[in-house]
Amino acid sequence: MKESFEEITVVLPTLNEKGTIEKLINAILKNYPKIKIIVADDNSTDGTIDIVKKISSKKKNVKLLERKGRNKGLTASVIDGILASKTKYVIVMDADMQHPFEVIKEIKRKFDEGYNLVVATRASVKNWALYRRVISRLLIYVGYLVLYLKGSARCNDIFSGYFGIKKELFENVYRANERRFVGEGYKILFDFLKCIKSEDLKIAEVPYIFHVRSAGSSKAGLKQGIALFKSFFS
Repeated sequence: MKESFEEITVVLPTLNEKGTIEKLINAILKNYPKIKIIVADDNSTDGTIDIVKKISSKKKNVKLLERKGRNKGLTASVIDGILASKTKYVIVMDADMQHPFEVIKEIKRKFDEGYNLVVATRASVKNWALYRRVISRLLIYVGYLVLYLKGSARCNDIFSGYFGIKKELFENVYRANERRFVGEGYKILFDFLKCIKSEDLKIAEVPYIFHVRSAGSSKAGLKQGIALFKSFFS
């Protein structure tokens, strides 16, 4: 019996992802024809919006959410995308092809087993510069310490940008802790984890290999680093 993905929405936050967005959407729809997709765009200027508009005009299960005039940032985009979804479950993933779409089926199977948060955990990172590995590891240690001191939920990849969650659970936690989510940041899973206890979650993890982006440019920088430290103390 073929698996059905009708109760899942994939949220793709975008900011100038012209080089990958069409390829990713087509790959997702080819493998999961009935899945829903929301592209939450943060005012791209490179033609990303036009590409998604063209696709959505032909595919009813693809929706463009233009975030003009709203708070900027990846976390804010993801929040808007999740809240706009109409399905029982939501999967958040990057639009730059660093997150393999094949993992979607593994996340869905964990939902079927009764898990309400499924984190795609980076088992390894291909072709990552040494300085990025060092910085990432240091920030992870700080993040774990923050969650431990708060008595919050934890998993093996607290900064993963690829995860699935029951929409009702996310919305309830977000509504009760809205000010603790740093909209301009880019670690929304961490913001979520710090607002909930382990006993209130049933967490599963699925491993994957993280690839360095092949198109576009990374949005990580000083501003995002400051936002992360803001998340640590909110």
